[in-house]
Amino acid sequence: MSTFIKIGICADHGGFELKEKIKSFLAENQFEPIDYGATELNSSDDFPDFVIPLAKAVASKEVFRGIAICGSGVGACIAANKIPNIRAALITEHFSAHQGVEDDDMNLICLGGRITGYAVAEELVLAFLNAEFIGAERHLRRLAKIQNLENPS
Repeated sequence: MSTFIKIGICADHGGFELKEKIKSFLAENQFEPIDYGATELNSSDDFPDFVIPLAKAVASKEVFRGIAICGSGVGACIAANKIPNIRAALITEHFSAHQGVEDDDMNLICLGGRITGYAVAEELVLAFLNAEFIGAERHLRRLAKIQNLENPS
């Protein structure tokens, strides 16, 4: 019996509909979606309430990678990047979806529920999840400089 890779996902009201579709898409593609909320559409919810727990789960490796969705994706990205060891980016096109992992070890993708269509979101998510960090010396050197900001000695 194979074990599916756990992928954390969350959204506020601006990304709720896209999150629900991406959850199904993840399951269809042999991933196990772990939902960090919202669990219902509520126009007064706040993205940090969902993004922060998701980002902490990614940082602690409870889930392999994360997908955070808000209306534009900007707020989710800002909130996620406040958590140490999170490398989140707002992604709107295919190249950055995989290149962000390959070169920068991106571990959380942010999408805009009001700006990203379903087919594009599926393409971006697969590119993100199937990409692997290359780990070249220059990439490791750059990541170390970023980690030094989070954990000054």
